[in-house]
Amino acid sequence: MSKDTPCVAVCMIDPKTKLCFGCGRTLPEIARWHAMEGTERRAVMALLPARMAEAGLQPIAGSSRRT
Repeated sequence: MSKDTPCVAVCMIDPKTKLCFGCGRTLPEIARWHAMEGTERRAVMALLPARMAEAGLQPIAGSSRRT
């Protein structure tokens, strides 16, 4: 299993956008992350910067990356 993850250990969901303030994923994406194939994870990760920018959320830099 790949350890690729956008998680920055800031796990809070924005009530307006339903996106994680730390990584930009939705709750369903976070819940399924371990079950996703690597290609699906990378596809989601490629969408995150634009998704967060569109939602007006600034990425929060974290000190650790976890799955």
